[in-house]
Amino acid sequence: MTRLDALLLLMALIWGTNYALVKSAFREIDPQAFNALRLVEASCLMVAANMLVRRRHPPDADGPGRADVASIFHTPAPVTRQDWIRLTWLGLVGHCLYQFLFVGGLARTSVSNSSLLLATSPVAITLLSTIGGKERIGALHWAGMLLSLFGVYLVVGRGAHATSATIGGDLMMLASVLCWALYTIGARPLMARHSPVGVTALSMVIGTALYAPLAASALARVEWHAVSLATWAKLVYSSAFAICVAYTIWYAAVRAVGAARTAVYSNLLPIIAMLTAHFWLHEPLGGAKIAGAAAVLAGVALTRLGQARLQIPQ
Repeated sequence: MTRLDALLLLMALIWGTNYALVKSAFREIDPQAFNALRLVEASCLMVAANMLVRRRHPPDADGPGRADVASIFHTPAPVTRQDWIRLTWLGLVGHCLYQFLFVGGLARTSVSNSSLLLATSPVAITLLSTIGGKERIGALHWAGMLLSLFGVYLVVGRGAHATSATIGGDLMMLASVLCWALYTIGARPLMARHSPVGVTALSMVIGTALYAPLAASALARVEWHAVSLATWAKLVYSSAFAICVAYTIWYAAVRAVGAARTAVYSNLLPIIAMLTAHFWLHEPLGGAKIAGAAAVLAGVALTRLGQARLQIPQ
């Protein structure tokens, strides 16, 4: 196993355990208030990391790997007016709305349902890319999408621990999948000229500024004296590791080995999340949910295989 493989496994572990960790924090602090603090902290850390790397490793720095390090973290190219318009759109959809729906959905449904529904993101991205004329849908695409949708049906539509109390959260999670797909597709033109982490940092700052008013009333209702040290630790972990560290590993891996190999590790997230929730939050694991997980992951794999074969030259 290479060091990059080890880092990708660490990324999957961080993201997979983050679901249960964040959900357990909701016992003491309102979900939207927790997320607002999380985004503020993550934005500050991402911007600080960009500035630090810019100072220590400029894009034209000599030495093996130094330019690559700089290109992962900060944006060396000038940000134009058109870029700022696109960044504002990305901040609204990919950080503000996505985070609002993700946290709201996680608070209203199970960790297992949340992680499995978010695992369909590659399918949504492929479908929207096809509608936009960037890709063609072949037999593997259709098979993958249908298989993933069948897995979603097993999880939330056929009694796999789905109730009237959780269906609202499931729908919010599906909406967050759409937001993430729009963000991913919309970010591609910017990331062709700018560093991925730089684009993420700038769009995250904008999204956090838009998110703060939505969480203002929730922040005002928090009884800060009742928030335990453990919950504060969960906030720091989720901000520093689930956003900053894991994002950086993801983008570094995409640069090093490509998106296809990197994306394979994201298939581990629902499995890690379901096991963590089962042992930590005592969420039940039924046969339908396990079958749904297998169908979702198999469908995502087929979609990605088909995507690799049917890219349209630009």
